Amino acid sequence: MANLKEIRNRIASVSSTMQITSAMKMVSAAKLKKAQDAITAMRPYANTLTELIQNLSSTLEGDSQNPFTQVRDKQRVLIVAITSNRGLCGAFNTNIIKKTRQLIAEDFAQQEVSLITIGKKGSEVLQKTGKITAVHDGVFDELTYENAGKVAQQIMDQFSEASFDEVVLVYNRFKNAATQIVEVEPYLPIVASSTEVETASADYIFEPSKAEIVNDLLPKSLKMQLYKAIRDSFASEHGARMTAMHKATDNATELRDQLKLTYNKARQAAITNEILEIVGGAEDLNS
Repeated sequence: MANLKEIRNRIASVSSTMQITSAMKMVSAAKLKKAQDAITAMRPYANTLTELIQNLSSTLEGDSQNPFTQVRDKQRVLIVAITSNRGLCGAFNTNIIKKTRQLIAEDFAQQEVSLITIGKKGSEVLQKTGKITAVHDGVFDELTYENAGKVAQQIMDQFSEASFDEVVLVYNRFKNAATQIVEVEPYLPIVASSTEVETASADYIFEPSKAEIVNDLLPKSLKMQLYKAIRDSFASEHGARMTAMHKATDNATELRDQLKLTYNKARQAAITNEILEIVGGAEDLNS
């Protein structure tokens, strides 16, 4: 009977865990809907603004002295790694940490690398590299454009002071609830792609001057780009957590069913043994 008691305890434990994972799945699903709507609504605006700034910047041809468009030798690189403050979301944080370490060890092996982390899970692990210069875990406490803009402003100030020659963002881009794509996105300096250079000869009318417009919009575009990346990561986090909790609930359900089957078999075997003992005792008495 002790064996049956152990099985009953395991069934109760697994059932309790299943209730927790099921509740977490529903909470993440509700939060995902709001986060997905937010990133879906802002992504076209952010992408168009970035393309416009890159397009205009490519036509200045040295007329602008804006520090954010200056291309320097890549001696010092800043990596902004965006993770989450909480776990239980599968490989969401692990993928960012692995990619960041790969960039440090391979892509930027010849450069001096520094890190800025957004999210506690990345900060806790990447601090072992000794390359973290700033931690901004509080951004997710109140995820707004203003709070993301403060982080972006610090990065822009350091870049304009030539503390870094290149800045890249590493984050999870939201595709759907089951798929998150690790992105390594160039952030600074702003350089037009080849396709944008080809289309840069569009007939625009500028008021005021082209340089003034670019210099005014550049900081706003960079703040929006970082905010979009954080929003992408935020939506991806809830999608990853919902998927992970869904799988955990399914696994717990399967394990509970197996334990119930094992319990019923053991109980049936115990009852059969008791019946055999009773029958055997009765036969002894009769004889």
